[in-house]
Amino acid sequence: MPEASSQEPQDHRPDPVRRRRLFGLLVAVAVIAYVSDQVTKLIALDRLGDGQSRAVIGDVISLRLIGNPGAALSLGAGSTWVMTIIAVVVLLAIAFVAKDLGSRAWALALGALLGAALGNLTDRFVRPPGGGQGHVVDFIDYNGWFIGNVADIWIVGAAVLIVLLALRGIGVDGRRDHGTRHPDA
Repeated sequence: MPEASSQEPQDHRPDPVRRRRLFGLLVAVAVIAYVSDQVTKLIALDRLGDGQSRAVIGDVISLRLIGNPGAALSLGAGSTWVMTIIAVVVLLAIAFVAKDLGSRAWALALGALLGAALGNLTDRFVRPPGGGQGHVVDFIDYNGWFIGNVADIWIVGAAVLIVLLALRGIGVDGRRDHGTRHPDA
């Protein structure tokens, strides 16, 4: 049998066992993100339903319950259904990208993003007015600048990690831009 030429394309995907383990990590992080988001929202709905603001760290961080029809900073509040479509697209993109998973860091980032997106998407369907247009439960007030939730914290963490991975040139498959595997990926 002739040897493969170095010119021929090669499958650079990690071995199936590693991909399955990394996918398991992605799912575990997604479950933790989702559960932490939903449990804290239930607590907020139970404890903050009186509309009063409660200081946590002076005026910098307080707890105040709102229903957010939009995205971060209430952007798109008049187009709640658009937020639902964006969340579904994010979920599909994560599923598509995860098939090439070869990096622990990417598994963490994508898992955090997946769980957070599912948390806010759940609100879109189960919170009034429902039907994909429900308001997301927000309750962490950042000095009056904006009010968010635990899913938002997971999203920001995932975004920071994704930016760091991109700056380091580490792809979802764990390879650097020039095609060599990174030992820490």
